[in-house]
Amino acid sequence: MKKIVIAIDGFSSCGKSTMAKALARNVGYLYFDSGAMYRAVALYCLRNGLINGEQIDTEGLRAQLGNINITFEADPVTKNSITLLNGENVEHEIRSLEVSRLVSHVAALDFVRTEMVEQQRRMGKQKGIVMDGRDIGTTVFPDAELKIFVTASAEVRAQRRYDELKARGDNPDYNEILENVMERDRIDQTREVSPLKKADDALLLDNSNMTHAQQEAWLKEQFIAHTEC
Repeated sequence: MKKIVIAIDGFSSCGKSTMAKALARNVGYLYFDSGAMYRAVALYCLRNGLINGEQIDTEGLRAQLGNINITFEADPVTKNSITLLNGENVEHEIRSLEVSRLVSHVAALDFVRTEMVEQQRRMGKQKGIVMDGRDIGTTVFPDAELKIFVTASAEVRAQRRYDELKARGDNPDYNEILENVMERDRIDQTREVSPLKKADDALLLDNSNMTHAQQEAWLKEQFIAHTEC
């Protein structure tokens, strides 16, 4: 069975990372969370005074971009991917609502995307990987053997995000999350550099009403079809 590159793109809070991680574990592939890379950059901006409200100090970030080293390692217990910012585990911090508000603005900066795409391409030179994000199948790996574009209604995605934050012990506001989801959609689809869109050869997956088991079965079926041909 040949090894391939699997690119999973789609809207925020569609569960792309969850499905990509599960698929990677199920088929023995490596998983890279491209969205976590932009979240880590946003967290770096917050920590280093490069954000004022929602305004980013672009020149300051450009000057410090070389100081941002993002890597991944497997959790020894769960085997899930952990995001490291300059060697520090920031997996929890990058999932905060504060980072969520800023990540699309950071990801829309052309020089940030150029640097992250270059890092992602270096990670993907070896086959047998799963990567998810906004532009993996269109920009990072346009020649990926299997491309999947994931969508779900904004309301479903906001509820998923709400449940996730509640489970972590936070006290989220559903309407605020829904507004954030819709705003991120607008920014992601209208940015000048690598806007979010479905690749022509990507398979569309609307998981609004799918169980995890149904989704995993569908993904496994697509994987088998693209590795046995």
